[in-house]
Amino acid sequence: MNNQQTEDTPKTAYRRQLTRLLRMADGIRPLRTAVVHPVDAASLSGAVEAYHGDLIIPVLVGPEAKIRACAEANDLDLGQLEIVATEHSHEAADTAVRMARRGEVAALMKGKLHTDELMRAVVSRSGGLRTDRRMSHVWAMDVPTYPRPLLITDSALNITPDLLAKADIVRNVIELAQALGVSSPRVAILSATEEVTPQIRSTIDAAALCKMADRDQIRGGRLDGPLGFDNAISEEAARAKGLRSEVAGRADVLLAPDLESANMLGKQLHYLAEAEAAGIVLGARVPIVLTSRADDVFSRMASCAVALLLADYYREGRQP
Repeated sequence: MNNQQTEDTPKTAYRRQLTRLLRMADGIRPLRTAVVHPVDAASLSGAVEAYHGDLIIPVLVGPEAKIRACAEANDLDLGQLEIVATEHSHEAADTAVRMARRGEVAALMKGKLHTDELMRAVVSRSGGLRTDRRMSHVWAMDVPTYPRPLLITDSALNITPDLLAKADIVRNVIELAQALGVSSPRVAILSATEEVTPQIRSTIDAAALCKMADRDQIRGGRLDGPLGFDNAISEEAARAKGLRSEVAGRADVLLAPDLESANMLGKQLHYLAEAEAAGIVLGARVPIVLTSRADDVFSRMASCAVALLLADYYREGRQP
């Protein structure tokens, strides 16, 4: 893999976890990926750089004239990259999903369209990419002040997940963590308190999820909760509260109570702690690279690396 951009970026020192993922992806066969409506500089350049980094083989799905005009305006050489022409973003999403259902591509990557527009095609009961598992979103965060990778879920899909939805969200993120090299991830189930309190539903859900793990209904990870954010990521805070836990203070995964809290948590880390993130949707028939409009090329490449590592994990049949 050509890591020239990764190595030369001035923020490399703050991107050690995402750089590690890019290196883990070295030597794995790139994923043929439908890039949905890549008509702006960020999404198109991210796809082209991921192609040059041997992470994906892009199939550009969208209005061909707009894609080529964007490439010309941003001095991007599309070379022999395949373009599947559509009239607009709705058609691009539907076409990309059909390609994934037919096995013509092994992943999807969001371009310049709204998340709900892409996911509407993905979750369609008649022609989408549903499985028996609830779909969920994960941010693979690289936080400069935290000594390990940090996965945050679910900040994009499940607004107010119930217990069964949270169980699937946990199963998804455990498999992703294992694909990223964490064999037995520590999952902190977040709430506002460490006490199980009937008035706070997230504490009840946390207790139930931990018992489900005890009974092997959730496998492959170590769960604890409810935990406050401080006790999940700070060993000092956990000791001050007298918490005896193999998860508290050393979490690999943060399961937020709902979409709003997960979304705010990830964005706070990004804007206040200089964290970087790679985003992906799990639980569909293929990995879905779900980037933000604010993501730079490096983050988009890291998201492609996450998708590649996940696809390789499933290809090897190593899910718990």
